[in-house]
Amino acid sequence: MTLDLKLGINMGFANNKYPEPEVWTRIVAEEMGLRYVQFVADLLNVFLPDDIVEEQTERIIENADKYGLHITSSFLSSYTRVNHFMHPDPKQRKLWLNWFKKFASISARMGARRTGGHPGILTFNDYDDSVRREERTSEGIKYWQELSWHCRDIGMTDLIFEPMSIPREFANTVEETRELLARLNDGAGIPFKLCLDPGHAPHPNDRDPYRWIRELGSESPIIHLQQTEAGHSRHWPFTKAYNDIGIIHADKVIEALEQSGAKEAELIFEIYHKEAWSSEFSIIPDHQESVAYWRQYVKQ
Repeated sequence: MTLDLKLGINMGFANNKYPEPEVWTRIVAEEMGLRYVQFVADLLNVFLPDDIVEEQTERIIENADKYGLHITSSFLSSYTRVNHFMHPDPKQRKLWLNWFKKFASISARMGARRTGGHPGILTFNDYDDSVRREERTSEGIKYWQELSWHCRDIGMTDLIFEPMSIPREFANTVEETRELLARLNDGAGIPFKLCLDPGHAPHPNDRDPYRWIRELGSESPIIHLQQTEAGHSRHWPFTKAYNDIGIIHADKVIEALEQSGAKEAELIFEIYHKEAWSSEFSIIPDHQESVAYWRQYVKQ
């Protein structure tokens, strides 16, 4: 069976740079030549007043339609990389459950079939105490499962979480990822799946990016794409300069996906540029070159 691949973009690149819906939709469609989008919470944080959220949602939907974009999923991003369901304060954990439900509902209106993010982040104080660590983890899993029933009711197909790079952020080995996936799915309203990022630098004994894809690719409908070097998560573009020193290669990613048994996947660019003279003005050209590199392997 042919592996069905689509090329798209995580909107984290637009944070504080291109927040206007009229602007980022045009850039993605016309300057990058992409059609598939993973929307991020940082572009529309639902903690904002309802009237602002509603107005922004309508502008996003209108302009995505105008430029023929498909918002297929939504995700957390830089500013929302916080403790949320693993926060030590129970009031804040509950608040984040309401936040996720609202974010999911708005994402579904945009067309997203799935939503998610990182599993949560433990404080050092909680992580260092094995009893409290398990208590916090178990409660966080229950919150995710409650969210899954809400997502089922609004028509989503699954939820996704991203294996991270350190133990406090969860799933930093293949085995831990499998364990967390099983725990989340035991009582979920819709399936939990993965959003792999082979460019992450997880446990020092588990840094082969292609092993992650071979063993977990069939459970990962979305793959984040970033160029990086071994032992780091650089989120570099796929330009010739970085491809010459980086470890992520398109042909090897696709080969590993085929070996995993995956039938389809969205390959989503997650490229970051720091606010620096060396990179501030190369955001769009770097994405264009990255798209051109991957278009040699992915036509959709």
